[in-house]
Amino acid sequence: MEQALVTIPLTKLAIAFIPVVLVLLILARWSLPQKRTLHALVRMLVQLLLVGYVLSYLFASDNAWIIGSLLLVMVLFSTYIALNNIESPQKSLFSSAFLAIFISSFIVLFVITQGVLHLEPWHQAKTLVPLAGMVFANGMNSVSLCGERFYAELNRGEPYQKSRNIAFKASMIPNVNALFAVGIVSLPGMMTGQILAGVSPFIAARYQIMVMCMVFASAGLASAIFLVLNKAKPQ
Repeated sequence: MEQALVTIPLTKLAIAFIPVVLVLLILARWSLPQKRTLHALVRMLVQLLLVGYVLSYLFASDNAWIIGSLLLVMVLFSTYIALNNIESPQKSLFSSAFLAIFISSFIVLFVITQGVLHLEPWHQAKTLVPLAGMVFANGMNSVSLCGERFYAELNRGEPYQKSRNIAFKASMIPNVNALFAVGIVSLPGMMTGQILAGVSPFIAARYQIMVMCMVFASAGLASAIFLVLNKAKPQ
């Protein structure tokens, strides 16, 4: 009989922070900045605890407007975070980054939820929200990587086409590496979670293949759209 995934008590969850504290001690011992790391850890803890309550409400809701509004907010935050590492004088960069993430995510989510999963209704939060989070995150990272490299190349005096190609290739490195490593070096999040929950590894592998295609496509499309939208803008 397969063992069901147990609920982790908060007291046990605290044990997971022991190796985290070791890393913080290393930072302190080596006189490295700790403020940003501590801020990130506290923010992660608060955000994930809060999102548990929010998602519990959303999963019980059948309101398409609420789900749609949540997805829009997720795209807006993804766009804002993606631009943190991009240095450019363009005031319209936010709109191109937003459109890149939004359009690429819509294409990928439509194909996956309606073509692969046949999600009914389309706004079924328990499935749509986690998948959308993966797609938005990959689009965000891809736009951030390609944007940073794109403007770095332009500032070096490279022409648009060469800058575009270099930036696109750089933005796809993490996803291409993930394709090589999956199943050999790592078992990604969805597959690991399903196996821990007692799902057959054969079924979990199918879902992971779907996810790998989904994140690869969302990253590539987001980068391409962002680069194309910034072609005609003055540098």
